[in-house]
Amino acid sequence: MQTRLADFIKDTPEGVDADAILRRCVHCGFCTATCPTYQELGDELDGPRGRIYLIKQVLEGAPATAKTQSHLDRCLSCRNCESTCPSGVEYGRLLDIGRHVVDAQVKRPLGARIVRRALATVLPNPRLFGPAYRLGQRLRPLLPASLKAKLLPQSDAGAAPPRRAHARKVLMLAGCVQPVMLPNINHATLRVLDALGIEAILPADAGCCGALRYHLDEQDAGLADMRRNVDAWWPHIEAGVEAIVVNASGCGVAVKEYGRYLRHDPAYADKAARVSALARDLVEIVAPEAANLAARVAASPLRRVAYHPPCTLQHGQRVRGQLEKLLQTLGLAVLLPTDSHLCCGSAGTYSLLQPELSLKLRDNKLAALARTTPDLIVSGNVGCIGHLRGGTATPVMHWVELVDRMLTDTAR
Repeated sequence: MQTRLADFIKDTPEGVDADAILRRCVHCGFCTATCPTYQELGDELDGPRGRIYLIKQVLEGAPATAKTQSHLDRCLSCRNCESTCPSGVEYGRLLDIGRHVVDAQVKRPLGARIVRRALATVLPNPRLFGPAYRLGQRLRPLLPASLKAKLLPQSDAGAAPPRRAHARKVLMLAGCVQPVMLPNINHATLRVLDALGIEAILPADAGCCGALRYHLDEQDAGLADMRRNVDAWWPHIEAGVEAIVVNASGCGVAVKEYGRYLRHDPAYADKAARVSALARDLVEIVAPEAANLAARVAASPLRRVAYHPPCTLQHGQRVRGQLEKLLQTLGLAVLLPTDSHLCCGSAGTYSLLQPELSLKLRDNKLAALARTTPDLIVSGNVGCIGHLRGGTATPVMHWVELVDRMLTDTAR
């Protein structure tokens, strides 16, 4: 694709990135075949190729419009198109650049600005989000159905996680939304890692991975979140931890890309690259221990397990197949739904900002999962789990909670 970027961006780091990405696109359209929003809406401009054209026009100097903004807003950032693209177009990076430029030109309505500011302020801060979420749970009967689905019943965090010292040490990202909505995920992670002889360190100064605010176009604030985590983790990295473990794949893909986000920051570029090199999804740590676990776990009465692979794991991190093999080694029948590559519609704050399309995608995903006739559904991302739970009576949990339960049953 030929490009002639406008002077306002041409020689900036973002312009250099965008120019290289645009030039790799060959207009083949393979991406449209796997784009959830294109499949639902049938509009070229609601698929990756169309959005690339829109971004290219704006970067070449054409004025952005509210219509341009709307088409970019409807993108899930699932990066399914990146898995499909034969030319290796880094669509997610281009989308970040395009959205930032468009949002600088097109002022959103006051109501939309208030909602986005509230999300960027409250969700990454458990001290704000925790009380707000608990209040919402108490008021749940009075709320509209779209909000009720987001307010899960109070979750049991399970037994206090062990804090024993082990020779193997990893850093662990606690996250921001997850400890409030589904605290047992972190507790189960700590128990499983402890059972494997791995000590997890959670520095108090670490917090939100930064993706939430960055993708709400508060990019400076998102980068500040990333720098804070790098600072909190760095003493432990220097002390020799073997990995940075993330049990929410949406956060994990962000941490794995800290090196890219901060590569132009001379104070953090090298440290961020080291963080990215150490970052691992939880399954990348646990899966190599499958045989060890298999010898120690009790058989689960929930034998048929439907697996929803999060987009941020299969397309963002390109981690595929490991969880299925792990659960199969533990004696479970792992069931992948039709079109398992497609997004469930959660996509971070997308389900709050684009509720109609998000719920349609969720219902499509749940229908596909139901056809596998599972005893339960597992995934590896808090957003997907909460989103799916809101639309089905079938139990939905993080896969590590299932492994933890099997270990606990053995100990009884």
